[in-house]
Amino acid sequence: MIDVIKELDEWISNGEEIALATVVNTWGSAPRPVGSRMAATHSGRFAGSVSGGCVEGAVIEASQEVLAAGKPQLLTFGVADEMAWEVGLACGGTIQVLLEPFTALAPLYPALKELLDSRNPAVLVNLLTGPPELFNHKLLISNTSSILGDLEIPSTQEQLLSLARDHLRQGDSAIHQLGDDISLFIESFPPPPRLIIIGAVHLTQALLPMAHAAGFDTVVVDPRGTFAAPERFEGADQLIKAWPQETLPDLNLNKHDYVVVLSHDPKLDDPALKISLRSNARYIGALGSRKTHKDRLKRLKEAGLPNEQLARIHAPIGLPLGGRSTGEVAVSIIAEILLSKNDVEFHISKVTS
Repeated sequence: MIDVIKELDEWISNGEEIALATVVNTWGSAPRPVGSRMAATHSGRFAGSVSGGCVEGAVIEASQEVLAAGKPQLLTFGVADEMAWEVGLACGGTIQVLLEPFTALAPLYPALKELLDSRNPAVLVNLLTGPPELFNHKLLISNTSSILGDLEIPSTQEQLLSLARDHLRQGDSAIHQLGDDISLFIESFPPPPRLIIIGAVHLTQALLPMAHAAGFDTVVVDPRGTFAAPERFEGADQLIKAWPQETLPDLNLNKHDYVVVLSHDPKLDDPALKISLRSNARYIGALGSRKTHKDRLKRLKEAGLPNEQLARIHAPIGLPLGGRSTGEVAVSIIAEILLSKNDVEFHISKVTS
């Protein structure tokens, strides 16, 4: 949803008729994951992607039918389907797409957008198949247990709510069958990953656009006004001119957070690491040579941090890709962060110079 919000807001303000397409299921080597979204207007504009380009044309064409009828469609594209070959989905995967008029989501959209903006988890319950009178009805459930929407299935409502709350806790999305004729897509909206950078340095400037391209919110923390000048970091979602020990406790670091310490100044780095290592942050990395890190570990150990916490630090930060330029180092950092985010093991079997 985040990928298309900007365009949605513009089109809504212009009174456009909008259709929303959401990937609800995938099989094989599908090009885009469940939850990927695309929006298309009656006038022919579109944003987002459900297949990386393979079936977008067919979805745009079908969106006109959905807008004309005011009813959703459940579309399937796969290499075994004649239409799949026509539209170019020859990657070996199959995707199922829910295509519906935006009017189905419109009553809940402001609340969903507010939850996304405030980084509060939510789930959206969508009807895929069932009685026609239930089409275009939805439920939105937040982490505060508030329930909005008008989807009511009396015989299975408690089961529906239980499933939704399970997905809210787990942060995943899936299709569920209720009885013989009702299927639901329960879509989870966990907070986007957040990259918190300690140190408004030149490397930070190179890292920010890469983090945004990978879907991260970004926060830059540095008390030094000359370094943390707004014109140097216009791309940051937040630029905070404060000491890490003043800021990090208020950010409530959790499993969606990734902390990188780049200032090369112990007065900034050490307080940031002490707080981050005691938090549930998913990834913690620190810039510096092996000798710098050895000295850093000694200071942190003397400050009372146990070895199991110190072992969480990725240092020297980044994958050993051999690069030395600022851009290459930034690539190595974001690559290591993505390995952590996606739970992927990585081994370099051969390094040549």
